[in-house]
Amino acid sequence: MINAVADVKGCDNLAQAAKDLRDAAKQRNQLVTRLSGITVDKLPDHAALTTALTKAWRASASADDHYAAWADQTAGKKGCKKGQARVTGQTQAGNRASGVASAEKTKAAQLWNGIAKKYGLTERGPTQL
Repeated sequence: MINAVADVKGCDNLAQAAKDLRDAAKQRNQLVTRLSGITVDKLPDHAALTTALTKAWRASASADDHYAAWADQTAGKKGCKKGQARVTGQTQAGNRASGVASAEKTKAAQLWNGIAKKYGLTERGPTQL
């Protein structure tokens, strides 16, 4: 989604960026739904892990939705100035939600990596979540 946000910032491909961001939000919400439907209670720290993943994906979806709304605003009259998108409330809300998502992904990665080491599974970085 970094490319879509960069497109919005640069006033490029705004309709496609908005679509990509909305699609990403939908996928993240589907991950939350799928996670709530699986049993992970045998994993150590399973409650903390599922909480961190749920918060991360919900915040990411929120950020994507805010950035998509920003793309829509930017496509409107006076949305761009000298090839750069104007900062709006949607931009700021997206940035806040993105910060929450990053923090929660870091927590989730740390929890997962402890489990992965113990059981010989693949470790993950925050950006892989």
